[in-house]
Amino acid sequence: MKALRVLLVDDEEEFLKTLAARLQLRDLPSDTAKNGAEALEFVERQVEPDVVVLDLRLPGMDGLEVLRQAKKAYPDIEVIILTGYGTKAAEAEARKLGVFDYLQKPVTIDVLAEKIKSAYRRKLARTTAPGVFSE
Repeated sequence: MKALRVLLVDDEEEFLKTLAARLQLRDLPSDTAKNGAEALEFVERQVEPDVVVLDLRLPGMDGLEVLRQAKKAYPDIEVIILTGYGTKAAEAEARKLGVFDYLQKPVTIDVLAEKIKSAYRRKLARTTAPGVFSE
């Protein structure tokens, strides 16, 4: 089985670095992006991440637009919104666009790590053909 690829997207650089380090301690290595354009560029240039942890409030392009474009280009990508500025309307829109989960900051690292693993399991279940075995 291939390794889980996580992309963290947040404009708060210190939060991003800390989150990546804490996920690494839980065997969840992560790439990072500081804005929506950088996140989409990363997704286009690199192998598609399995799970994206995405803030809503980003410079230039907000998280909902990143979600919209990422899902359009890669329907199987799983996205978890992690925001400190969410609204019921933003959550409803994110769910309509196919977000895996919508979390409000602060959230414990253990909860986030479990959500990432759950999102990855859902992606694997959806993209692995029945009767095909992976090692």
